[in-house]
Amino acid sequence: MHNPATPAAFLAVTAPSDNDSPPSTITVLDVAREAGVSASTVSRILNGTARVTSDKRKAVEKAIRKLDFRPNLFARSLKTGTTMTVGILTQDVESPFYGRAMKGIEAGLAGTGYAPIIVTGHWNANEEAERVRLLMARRIDGLVILTGHLDDRQIAEFARHQPIVVTGRRLDAPQVRALALDQEAGGYLATRHLLSLGHRRIAHIAGPADHTDATERRAGYERALREAGLPLARELVVQSDFMESGGLLAMNRLLDSGQSFTAVFAANDQSAFGARMAMYRRGVRVPDDVSIVGVDDLPGAAYATPPMTTVRQPIYEIGLAAAHALLTLLGHPMPEVDLPALELVVRETTRRV
Repeated sequence: MHNPATPAAFLAVTAPSDNDSPPSTITVLDVAREAGVSASTVSRILNGTARVTSDKRKAVEKAIRKLDFRPNLFARSLKTGTTMTVGILTQDVESPFYGRAMKGIEAGLAGTGYAPIIVTGHWNANEEAERVRLLMARRIDGLVILTGHLDDRQIAEFARHQPIVVTGRRLDAPQVRALALDQEAGGYLATRHLLSLGHRRIAHIAGPADHTDATERRAGYERALREAGLPLARELVVQSDFMESGGLLAMNRLLDSGQSFTAVFAANDQSAFGARMAMYRRGVRVPDDVSIVGVDDLPGAAYATPPMTTVRQPIYEIGLAAAHALLTLLGHPMPEVDLPALELVVRETTRRV
């Protein structure tokens, strides 16, 4: 059970000292004595539960500043049963995708008193589970899981101990809120755009086979080809890993295969960045020789040379929505965040053939 979070207070902290003597300890009693009020009044003001006159509140705030009093967070957690921390399980702290999502989470938690603790799972289910257990041992109040390889059963089990918000999947379980976008539509939009420009030999740099976003985007790619009456050329589908290095290797395999193609749909922007590097090194011009479309609309996509056509998904908004959903599960109702549908952003890496 998680109590509504209020900025709570208490007990002792160490005050800085200007000499070599052992540092003194400032307590709620010291603040009360300085402010001329009772210790219980100070505690209630720090908890946000006190109804006191403005002069008393100002006196307490002045005393806190003068004495440089800092609430003891450990003591507060023992008293309230909360730590005012939430865990964030990401996959790659260097990824611009996850960086954008975490900015949304940060914005959603701003002003609430909650602080995030961020850990990385590196796309490894065992490592992700270990990181979640580490966060639970630190007595987090709730958890946001940004995609990853944990299965639904594991997430439901972890949610028995604290509320969880998970992105990139559909899951109905107690104390779990799942957020997912229509990734199949994203793959469809990208491929339909290339088809509308006259491309018929469209390669696909796919994401990890066990990643829902990747499999749904591939399904959208295949649906667009079927609707256009085109067969699926499996020799033009190359598996990758959502990373720039993986996109580079995948494009090298496509070029080395000798198969003809005039366009590429990459499962995400990072793969597309790597693919473009491979083409640049081979003297393949974008979009003159090969058109390319990514997914995500990462900040770098608009500033690439040439700027990259991509399918934008609301990454920041997903993070914001995850934070609001977790706060609601923790007993602090927050407005639901409207998640825009994925949309095609046409720039300069695609052309008509």
